Amino acid sequence: MVNRKKLKLDELNRISVSDFKKADKTPIIVVLDNIRSFNNVGSVFRTSDAFRIEKIYLCGITPQPPHREIQKTALGATDSVDWEYVEDTTELVFQLNESGYETYAVEQAENRIYLNEFLPSSQKKTAIILGNEVEGVQQEVIQACTGVIEVPQIGTKHSLNISVCTGVVLWDIYAKLLKQRT
Repeated sequence: MVNRKKLKLDELNRISVSDFKKADKTPIIVVLDNIRSFNNVGSVFRTSDAFRIEKIYLCGITPQPPHREIQKTALGATDSVDWEYVEDTTELVFQLNESGYETYAVEQAENRIYLNEFLPSSQKKTAIILGNEVEGVQQEVIQACTGVIEVPQIGTKHSLNISVCTGVVLWDIYAKLLKQRT
C-alpha cells in the first residue's frame, strides 16, 4: 500500500508574504469587471495567490479590500497579491494592450477560442478579464480585448461561478506556461 499521509501546515513550505512580494510572478494579470460579490473577490485573491499572478485590477463596482467579507475567503491573500482599483475597465484594457499585454475576456462570444485550445504567448504577458455574475464582461470590454476565451461546458447552465471560472482559467494558463518553459 502506498503511503498517502496528509501533509501538515509546517510541511507545505509556504513562503512568507514578503518573500511572495519579491518572488518572480506568473505573467498573468486578472481584471475583475463589475463583480458584485465580496466573497467572489476574496476567492479570486486566494486563487491568484496560489498561482502567484502579477496583479489583480478591480474595476467598476467591484468591492475592494479591506473588507471582512473579502477577507473571509481571501484568507490574507489581499496582503500578498498586488491589486489596484481602476474605475473604467475598457480604458484599462486599452492601456494593457498598449503596454504589450494580450487581453482576453473570459466569456461566451462569437469568434472565441475554447480554453483547451488556447495557447498563451511565451513572448507577451496575458491579462484575463472576468465579468459580472449576471451580465458577464461588458460588450465594449470584449471589443477592446485581443480575444475571447470560453470555458467549454456541457451542462444545462452553461456558466460557472466567477471564482470557479477564475480557478479553471488560471490553472490552465499556468500549466501551459510551465510546459512552455520545459
